[in-house]
Amino acid sequence: MTAPLDISPASCTQRPILRERGQREVFCGLTGIVWLHRKMQDAFFLIVGSRTCAHLMQSAAGVMIFAEPRFATAIIEERDLAGMADANEELDKTVKRLLARRPDIKLLFLVGSCPSEVIKLDLSRAAARLSKAYAPKVRILNYSGSGIETTFTQGEDACLASMVPELPAEASPEPSLLVVGALADVVEDQFKRLFEQLGIDRVRFFPSGSADDLPAVGPNTRFLLAQPFLGDTARLLEGRGAKRLPALFPLGVEGTAGFFKAAADAWNIDADKFDSVIEMPRARAEKALERYRDALAGKSIFFFPDSQLEVPLARFLSREIGMTLTEVGTPYLHMEHLDRELTLMPDGVRLSEGQDVDKQLDRCRAERPDISVCGLGLANPLEAEGLTTKWAIELVFTPIQGFEQAGDLAELFARPMNRRMRLAV
Repeated sequence: MTAPLDISPASCTQRPILRERGQREVFCGLTGIVWLHRKMQDAFFLIVGSRTCAHLMQSAAGVMIFAEPRFATAIIEERDLAGMADANEELDKTVKRLLARRPDIKLLFLVGSCPSEVIKLDLSRAAARLSKAYAPKVRILNYSGSGIETTFTQGEDACLASMVPELPAEASPEPSLLVVGALADVVEDQFKRLFEQLGIDRVRFFPSGSADDLPAVGPNTRFLLAQPFLGDTARLLEGRGAKRLPALFPLGVEGTAGFFKAAADAWNIDADKFDSVIEMPRARAEKALERYRDALAGKSIFFFPDSQLEVPLARFLSREIGMTLTEVGTPYLHMEHLDRELTLMPDGVRLSEGQDVDKQLDRCRAERPDISVCGLGLANPLEAEGLTTKWAIELVFTPIQGFEQAGDLAELFARPMNRRMRLAV
């Protein structure tokens, strides 16, 4: 039986929020390994789960021909579930074989899953025990990638949160900036250049590409969230004394400008200098967006809750592309982190938090939007009903942050519209 419908006001915007609790349709947090293992070059992700977990990761990551992937699954067999084997002993053997085979591993994550949580396998204790055995060569941490109560992007949040206690203490009295959230290398390089041009030279990114190159954090650290789904990581960084800079998320021209403006204001950068630094990349981004406005302006869009990127994406599509928002659903609304995004949302749009997938499908069918952003499990059925869809997960896998990627972000929404038009002909 589903929970009763709850509509309550958002404290920061006084907007009504439709809160639903029912059947959900999302990937689990294990999916985050797909982009995290590419970012952290000497890390390895050992999933402690079932064969289903292994099949999920193989499907999500695709076939890798030229490089051995840095993730695997320690399979929980029937004898483990029945208590006929010592799960910790089996795990120790698996880790020993893995580290012998892959001496390049410097950071090993034991990633929990639904099966390991069902049998109450304490991976935190296992990680502490194994880390002591293999230190200092290998650091072993753990986090949960289970999808029982979370959505798939929260796997990154759990992973980064597990690393926060390992970050060294900030020793310098000078303020430093930490950009939090896994970004593609090309985006990170672009951000570095813009920060340097602004005169902000003590900038680090978390996660970094190496386990030996962890950013320091302390009371003089200011941080920007590059992703809206990093609530636990932000809370732990604040617990270390770091201060979050409220900002828009760097999607589109407006979001990217707001993202850098938050850092510029914190460093007392002159407004004229700020404008001069971002003038050229902003102009390129504006020009890149022009080619997609004719195709997308006035078109309606419906967001199913999936990645927690929905609110900043909706802000971008509405304000910069001219699309009409019918419903913006998201798995979780972190009101403090999304405050600036929500104040820019147009009046009248339905905001929903959580999911009751049957009810949302009914609303989507009634609206008949020009495009629906949803998970893979809903895309094919909706397409079969004549609705155009966009895979939400592609928006996480693709570099979309920053000025230079603004056109690419718009193209991701124009592409399915163009496909539908060609098929109709």
